[in-house]
Amino acid sequence: MILVCGGLADPVTELVCARLGECGYSYRLLDLAVYPAGFQVNWRWEEGRPTGYTSCKDWRLDLEDLTGVYFRHVGSEERIKPPNVSPKFASALYAECDTELAMLLESLPCHVVNRIAGAAANHSKPYQALQIRCCGLCTPPTLLTTDPEAARQFYEEFGGQVIYKSISGVRSIVRRMNDRHLTRLQFLRDGPAQFQAFIPGDDIRVHTVGNRLFATRIRSKAVDYRYAQQEGFSVEMEPTTLPTAVTEACLRVVRQFGLLIAGIDLKETREGDYYCFEVNPSPAFLFYERSTGQSISTALAELLHEG
Repeated sequence: MILVCGGLADPVTELVCARLGECGYSYRLLDLAVYPAGFQVNWRWEEGRPTGYTSCKDWRLDLEDLTGVYFRHVGSEERIKPPNVSPKFASALYAECDTELAMLLESLPCHVVNRIAGAAANHSKPYQALQIRCCGLCTPPTLLTTDPEAARQFYEEFGGQVIYKSISGVRSIVRRMNDRHLTRLQFLRDGPAQFQAFIPGDDIRVHTVGNRLFATRIRSKAVDYRYAQQEGFSVEMEPTTLPTAVTEACLRVVRQFGLLIAGIDLKETREGDYYCFEVNPSPAFLFYERSTGQSISTALAELLHEG
């Protein structure tokens, strides 16, 4: 039996549930949009492993029957406040129940996609970049700073061909710097930013599912192709293949972080060099599967079923 922890308002979670049903794999949904209301998570340690169950009014699932768990975070704005709980106590309730669930998922012996510990590196892009390089992938020349003058020198060193983005796991739109941004560098003193040399070429999104790999080539004039339509640009996607060395490096990266599914952002230059920007531990693969027909969700369903 498979446990899906997520909210049905999230299209990726909805796709995973649909694909599990289509494949004939039994699953239960722990709806994080309403959790903890209506659910029980009851477990204890016994002989070095967790034992117990999770349940709601319609079903009960014993932990020893689990073959796999798919977890996808639900934002606080998407959660329905539990009934009969004062708003001032709701955050404390969420913190306690979410921590209990996280501890359980970290301890289960079955496949968990993904454990929170494995996803933690995504909260620090500089740390993640160090690990990426250790696995054999190149990363762009990067500056992380609160010094306006250092940022200006970096901009001049690369002839103005520089992008900027956040250093945390919070999603941000990647932007290209221009001379107008130089007047705002004074605000760096209030918080660090990450600057990188702009790498021309095709974006490559790699999804790994266990030992399987799906590579998608993306062509767009937008700096951040995820927001291309908002900027009036088109996006073309197609399945692609990677050199063996790059494929092996991508698999080393996800093993380094302990991720059973991941979205790896690469760029291939005109000279055939590959650079890695980051590793997403909770990829929204629906966008790529819908555009290319790659069977990412089916591979995930099979992984969860194998246990």
